[in-house]
Amino acid sequence: MTLSLVVVDDQASVREALAVMLDLADGISVVATATNGAEAVEAVERHGPDVVLMDLHMPVMDGVEATERIKAARPSAQVVVLTTFDDDESILAALEAGASGYLTKEADRAKIEQAVRGAGAGQVVLAPEVQRRLLSLATRRSRPAAEPEFGLTTREREILGLIGEGLRNPEIAGRLFISEATVKTHINNLFAKAGFHSRADAVRYALSAAEPGGYRRPD
Repeated sequence: MTLSLVVVDDQASVREALAVMLDLADGISVVATATNGAEAVEAVERHGPDVVLMDLHMPVMDGVEATERIKAARPSAQVVVLTTFDDDESILAALEAGASGYLTKEADRAKIEQAVRGAGAGQVVLAPEVQRRLLSLATRRSRPAAEPEFGLTTREREILGLIGEGLRNPEIAGRLFISEATVKTHINNLFAKAGFHSRADAVRYALSAAEPGGYRRPD
């Protein structure tokens, strides 16, 4: 299956280089490029891509607002942020807007391709430095906000924390010395209790719980 991709960046040299590089990758087809968030929304409406590679800080409309609009109009489209910024505010804003991946422009070709493929497969893809930011936020959050009354078991809370760190199921199984099937069972249970629809919801929980007002259950 070929993943259709829209590349969004206000710098022509970066946008064109990314488009050429990714269009040459096996299983990825760049169907459009955009120079700002407004053009990105239009491109998604016109082409219906599987994944959008999104810059954050752009004129006319920034990447956060564009992500919100894209996810509202086409929830199946996955947005991967590719930006020079790795500050808490930018990460939190992008993930809360609905992005399922966040990379910095230090990422090499292989990592960008991997992120696009991962997002297309429904995975959350976070750069290592972004994971460190997420962990820092999670450890700073207040205890009451960090533990909403979902009725989770101790093991479910433990797994939720590891999902927030960006670990995949095999990594969680290895960390906890349990089978991957057991991990999947716990994840299904905690998602049902917490109202999570995807792993992206779990990652956003780890960030939003650190904010004033705490966690908001997904709609």
